[in-house]
Amino acid sequence: MTHRGQSAPFRWEGVEVRAYKETGETFRDVTRQELTGAEHGQGTSLRYFEVGPGGHTTLERHEHTHVVIPIRGRGGALIVDRVVPLAPHDIVFVPSWGWHQFRAADDEPFGFLCAVVIDRDRPVLPTESDLAQLRRNPEIAEFIRS
Repeated sequence: MTHRGQSAPFRWEGVEVRAYKETGETFRDVTRQELTGAEHGQGTSLRYFEVGPGGHTTLERHEHTHVVIPIRGRGGALIVDRVVPLAPHDIVFVPSWGWHQFRAADDEPFGFLCAVVIDRDRPVLPTESDLAQLRRNPEIAEFIRS
C-alpha cells in the first residue's frame, strides 16, 4: 500500500478503530488506529489516537520514544516534568523513560498522530512513590489522572 485515503474525517480506508488498550489500566474515552506498521519496512508505526472530550490516556513511561503531532481539537500533556497545552500541528517529543499523559479539553475531541518504533517495550505504570513525586509539582498534581 502506498496511499491510504480518509474514508471520513479522522478515519482512514482499511483501518479499524480499536480500543486504546486492554481494560484494567487507567484511561478514559480513547481509541486508536494503526495507520502504518511493519508491512512498510520502515521500522516504525504511525498511529492515530483520539481522546474524547474530558478523556485521557494512561499515565506511563517506557524506554521507547514517541513523536506526537496533534491534528484535531485541543488538549494538554504531561511530558516528563512539564504540563504543556497542545493544539493542531504542535510537535511533542516524548523521551525515553519520560512520564507522559495526554488529555482532551472538556468540550471537544483531541486527536493526534503518534510515531514509534515497531519493536518497543511495554509501558510502566507509576507506583505510589512515583505518583507522590509527580504530585509535588502542583501543576502536575492538578493535571494527571491515575
